[in-house]
Amino acid sequence: MDLPPQYTGYFAGVGPKEGGLSVEPGWFQLWPPDEVPQWNHEYQVHEFAPGFLGFGSSGGGELLAFDSESRIVMIPFIGMSAKEAKPVAASWGEFVEKIEP
Repeated sequence: MDLPPQYTGYFAGVGPKEGGLSVEPGWFQLWPPDEVPQWNHEYQVHEFAPGFLGFGSSGGGELLAFDSESRIVMIPFIGMSAKEAKPVAASWGEFVEKIEP
């Protein structure tokens, strides 16, 4: 699974890469696009949550990930599994709208 172009474009811009969200998990930390494969490998996302691509975290216990439809979910790092995925945003654009100023 590849990162959506909207994510890489956002990351190249001036928008915040860490900060508050108006929805759960309440905070986000984005991974640089070139580090996404490494972090997915280290967290074994392909093994524990197949069909998802992690791109950041809540700064705590949740992985932020894209599903196969580019929707954004959070999945707990401990007990990581696809069935534990909880919706955060229907798209990257909606996620960005939920970033607190």
